[in-house]
Amino acid sequence: MSKVFNVEEIFGKNVFTLGKMKERLPKNVYKEVVTVMNEGGELSKAAANVVAKEMKDWAVENGATHYTHWFQPLTGITAEKHDAFVAHPDEEGRMLTEFSGKELIKGEPDASSFPSGGLRATFEARGYTAWDITSPAFLKESGCGTILCIPTAFCSYTGEALDKKTPLLRSMQALSEQALRIVRLFGNTGATKVTASVGPEQEYFLVDKDLYMQRTDLKFAGRTLFGAPAPKGQEMEDHYFGVIRERVGAYMKDLNEELWKLGVTAKTQHNEVAPAQHELAPIYETANIAVDHNQLVMEAMKRVAIRHGMRCLLHEKPYAGVNGSGKHNNWSITTDNGVNLLDPGETPNDNIQFLLVLACIMKAVDTHADLLRQSASDVGNDHRLGANEAPPAIISIFLGEQLEDVVEQLIETGEATSVKEGGRLRTGVKTLPDFKKDATDRNRTSPFAFTGNKFEFRMVGSADSIASPNTTLNAIVAEAFCEAADRLEKASEKDLELAIHDLIKEYMAKHQRIIFNGNGYADEWVEEAERRGLPNIKSMIEAAGTLTTDKAVRLFEKFHIFTKVELESREEIIYETYAKTINIEALAMIDMAGKQIIPAVVKYSRSLADTVNAVKEAGADPAVQAELLQRVNTGLAAMQAALRRLEAVEKEASAITDAKAQAFFYKDTVKAAMEELRAPADELEMIVDKKIWPIPTYGELMFEI
Repeated sequence: MSKVFNVEEIFGKNVFTLGKMKERLPKNVYKEVVTVMNEGGELSKAAANVVAKEMKDWAVENGATHYTHWFQPLTGITAEKHDAFVAHPDEEGRMLTEFSGKELIKGEPDASSFPSGGLRATFEARGYTAWDITSPAFLKESGCGTILCIPTAFCSYTGEALDKKTPLLRSMQALSEQALRIVRLFGNTGATKVTASVGPEQEYFLVDKDLYMQRTDLKFAGRTLFGAPAPKGQEMEDHYFGVIRERVGAYMKDLNEELWKLGVTAKTQHNEVAPAQHELAPIYETANIAVDHNQLVMEAMKRVAIRHGMRCLLHEKPYAGVNGSGKHNNWSITTDNGVNLLDPGETPNDNIQFLLVLACIMKAVDTHADLLRQSASDVGNDHRLGANEAPPAIISIFLGEQLEDVVEQLIETGEATSVKEGGRLRTGVKTLPDFKKDATDRNRTSPFAFTGNKFEFRMVGSADSIASPNTTLNAIVAEAFCEAADRLEKASEKDLELAIHDLIKEYMAKHQRIIFNGNGYADEWVEEAERRGLPNIKSMIEAAGTLTTDKAVRLFEKFHIFTKVELESREEIIYETYAKTINIEALAMIDMAGKQIIPAVVKYSRSLADTVNAVKEAGADPAVQAELLQRVNTGLAAMQAALRRLEAVEKEASAITDAKAQAFFYKDTVKAAMEELRAPADELEMIVDKKIWPIPTYGELMFEI
């Protein structure tokens, strides 16, 4: 029987929470910490030293030997450098431990070996980390022992942000400042802060470790580069919400325990649509903490999988022909006195504050659809977006029938006098209750869907950090709030209500084109979106240029989220990342084709030739064997020719020095050559003897778990 544990007892066990601070810190120091958390500023040197000592003592009491400034560079993953709490031994040779306030608040990792997009040269090593006091320190237990992790921001020697957290924190501050101006218009003087809250749903695949280790592509690229469809995929729809297998259940149990100890509110777990695909969803948290926790979730998923003899695949499309993995980013904004600005209430037609917020979001998403699309871009996501499984690459907003009707009333008449009711859903069974029916259904094909009191941004890739999408969301909405407040604050008190109504009508009429409640997968929508003038950006590198348009630079510089130089660096990093990723995939294909698949097929063709000759000698007709041999040899020739083609274009790509040109060459030429190589290989897999085929098949990878 598996180990039993009490969730309430272990939750937050490895987190230096406010509760633990309150117990351990002097009252005046604790008060200063809370003030800095809520209002900003810096801890005094004296307070920082006290916090550092108590944090160290708590960590050591729980087995920690080292600390690290845990940060999120532009690799999309986390980084850490471990320093022991040891000091110089005393005169009697006894080890002393120390950890100062200076060490807590600031660190100095090497900045030269992380992506910088030209912000740092290889020989320019200095970088700095700064403690994000709003995100609690925690203990990470791994093969390295127990490490005290201090969430930090990361910047260069010259002050530019080299990470994903710094811009996120800047965007959260901008959103709060501008949203406060909106709520003040409606008489809310008690709110001092507006917070973006996020709940990311994390999808992932599991695969047996032994099978994984036999796949060069999975090891180096995170996805299968070869593979014919299994006889059964997801067409029976029997995996979604199905009974969780024992092995997977044991993994989920251990994963939950680890995450709960880290204070991650892992709540929902279930089988996803594709075989061996699953999902974990947490409860909403403040955006920067949600970002930190999502990184911990992905790390823990991989680490726990190893303990269970499996590997966790976070790639957006590990298997061709079945659903890939995404990460639905549920986003809402709430005041610190408890008002959810995205809660329409029972009568949204009368909720003027909600309608103004909605109008601003419509304006933000329509104006900056290109930036929002870019924020969900990564190499793996190019396999999903618009591929009849994920939202299309076209940004649109789903509001549902109820809100769409309210919007249309406001546009046509200037006021909304009615609201559609949901009614009741009758079950027809006496012993079952009837349901209060929502006035609006949900739409899984929409990339940006309103779901009752939040927006669900469904385009984010499963392996990607959620920092970028939330930074962009916060920024574009902050701009819309700012422009609305600039106008409305000029209105007199008696004219304010009319001015708000006029602005709502104006924004909704101008940006109604962004609303689409239909099937986002349909070809008709692509045509309709083009007619409406909505951008359809189909790839990561096509989206990269949106970061440095005049429009984008004005937005991000206005709210001090990114400088132009920081934006240019991120565009450059996107090109570099894309080229490096496709290069690795191409080299993995060349390796597998040349060293595994082609030799295996040659071996099989030789055995077929021997069989043809043996049948002839026996006086029988070898027509079947000869036909099979011909098919194999045809496929082998096609594969060999495609391999030579891929080798040639990959070499050509590697020689290109301009990052943008190189990235587009990989996209347009190298990827096409990769598909040419895959096609005959996958056909050969269907006819070559299974005992000879050198790599595990889709059937084995997805169903033997």
